[in-house]
Amino acid sequence: MFDGLDKGLLDLAFLAIEPERAAKIDFSPPHVIIEGTYLVRTGAPFRTVSDLDQPGVRIAVGRGAAYDLFLTRTLKRAELRRAPTGAASIDLFLSDGLEAAAGVRQALVERARANPGLRVLDDRFTNIQQAIGMPRGRPAGVAYVKAFIEEMKASGEVRKALDATGQASAVVAPPVK
Repeated sequence: MFDGLDKGLLDLAFLAIEPERAAKIDFSPPHVIIEGTYLVRTGAPFRTVSDLDQPGVRIAVGRGAAYDLFLTRTLKRAELRRAPTGAASIDLFLSDGLEAAAGVRQALVERARANPGLRVLDDRFTNIQQAIGMPRGRPAGVAYVKAFIEEMKASGEVRKALDATGQASAVVAPPVK
């Protein structure tokens, strides 16, 4: 999606605000804040996200996802292994015996519920701010999208959409002044 926006092939897309992306496209204010955390095996010694940034620790991520970009910037010792998607990264974690899979809390919790041999860490390594991105050079469009997002948050529509899609634990972003 980011490449499509950057090349002007898409008019807008819903994606996470990331410094690398913000250098090339314009964003609305965030409408949702979701947590990035880790999925590990039940018996793994890891209790907090900081426990995983160690030599020899291999973490599966979805290539180009917001949490991939964040972890690429912040991890010092652990190694990232990239899969084509977030779902595929969980499969990579399981099939290759990696120490963890990074992802969005809701998706990781869902996978752990389906597999009693897995658990999700309680803390997070980042808060991911979801927004609408648009190609640069469209000031009227960006102004409209910014106003629209703020209206949808204030009216409760964002909360209703999250609840209706089973994402009750996702947080509606606060208003932007």
